[in-house]
Amino acid sequence: MYIETYGCQMNMADTEIVLSIMHDAGFVRTDFLSSADVALINTCAVRENAEQRIVGRLGDFNHYRKSNPNVVIGVLGCMAERVRRNLMVSEDFVDLIVGPDEYRKLPALVEAAMEGEKGIAVKLSRVEKYDDIIPLRTDDLSAWISIMRGCDKFCTFCVVPFTRGRERSRSQANVLKEVEEVAQRGFKEVTLLGQNVNSYWDGTYDFPDLLAATANVDQSLRIRFMTSHPQNMSDKLIGTIASRTNICNYIHLPVQSGSDRILKLMNRTYTADHYLNLVRRIKEAIPEISLSTDIITGFPTETEEDHKQTLDLLQAVEYDGAYTFKYSPRENTKAWSMGDDVPEEVKNRRLSEVIDIQRNISLQRNRTMVGQTVEVLVEGPSKKSAADFCGRTDTNKMVVFPKNGDAVGDYIGIHIERANSATLFGTQEHIFHQPPAFITRES
Repeated sequence: MYIETYGCQMNMADTEIVLSIMHDAGFVRTDFLSSADVALINTCAVRENAEQRIVGRLGDFNHYRKSNPNVVIGVLGCMAERVRRNLMVSEDFVDLIVGPDEYRKLPALVEAAMEGEKGIAVKLSRVEKYDDIIPLRTDDLSAWISIMRGCDKFCTFCVVPFTRGRERSRSQANVLKEVEEVAQRGFKEVTLLGQNVNSYWDGTYDFPDLLAATANVDQSLRIRFMTSHPQNMSDKLIGTIASRTNICNYIHLPVQSGSDRILKLMNRTYTADHYLNLVRRIKEAIPEISLSTDIITGFPTETEEDHKQTLDLLQAVEYDGAYTFKYSPRENTKAWSMGDDVPEEVKNRRLSEVIDIQRNISLQRNRTMVGQTVEVLVEGPSKKSAADFCGRTDTNKMVVFPKNGDAVGDYIGIHIERANSATLFGTQEHIFHQPPAFITRES
């Protein structure tokens, strides 16, 4: 089988679940579409552009079928859940469509498709958490670990509650068992995943409890998490991050807009002042913290004043990075009924202004690192130079540096010599084959 993955880290984690299920059914993964008996595409439906890219890629799958008419083509994930039967009609070469909660049915559906029977399985579940499935890892350095599925926030622009269902959390014991397994295998980093990871609750333990317990599993593991909702970023959680040296000093904290009026229309359940006070508390508790965010421009009825308030918030917070998007109407969401009244050229201009301001902030933030020595986990070769490696700091900053006898998975000290808005550049000072011994920050 061959599989491509689009979208968020949750989709990447789901692909590893699919690989495990299919492996147990006797399928072997291939990295080449040209050798596939089964070709799957794990999809994202959050924005229209993502769906358009996937439809275009499915055209390539169909072209492959002309040389291999027996290949089974399947669409998985959020887009499969959202468009369902319409996709099988518009792309009639698709043999099966499987939503995020129905992956256990994949082997049977593939077998039926090999006999010429098309299949759809898209029912959402209130209980499915794939707790008993050990993901087939696609990386041997960093592990994605899903701790919960679904979302209960119902932001008016978001399809996730309709494509992934309501929130349900795995037990802390089960999550820790998976963390222990990857630690024993020599992984260096774990990222705990959820659509709103800090609303985790297994009936006994909340997310700060789980985060602390995860950090205690192995001192050599860096612990990351995403993504967070400001409403659930508690002082207990902030204190937990501050108290552990192997919990990374990085928080992705989507704000979406700096306008209270737009935030209310988005059903984000906080004001700009509440958000800024939260950022202040985070920075006071963790001065070295790196923050990133999501911004949407052109939400229905957004005015120039609303837009200006978003720009002002960017300047006030001084994020290290931001993921920026034009508003994209999604059927079934409440915002769909609000219309799409901001002209495309206005959306584009506002998006460009957000990007320009954030790029300048990121550049200034990165330039403050010049002259410092930072600890970097080596991830692999640089994309632009075979002579260089790249890796990340615990604040999630990408660092590029010359190879010097180090290896993927090493912790090394890099002296930062220059920076642009996206990347730090430096030279190696020394190697840590393990990170500093685990201690609490208070001690």
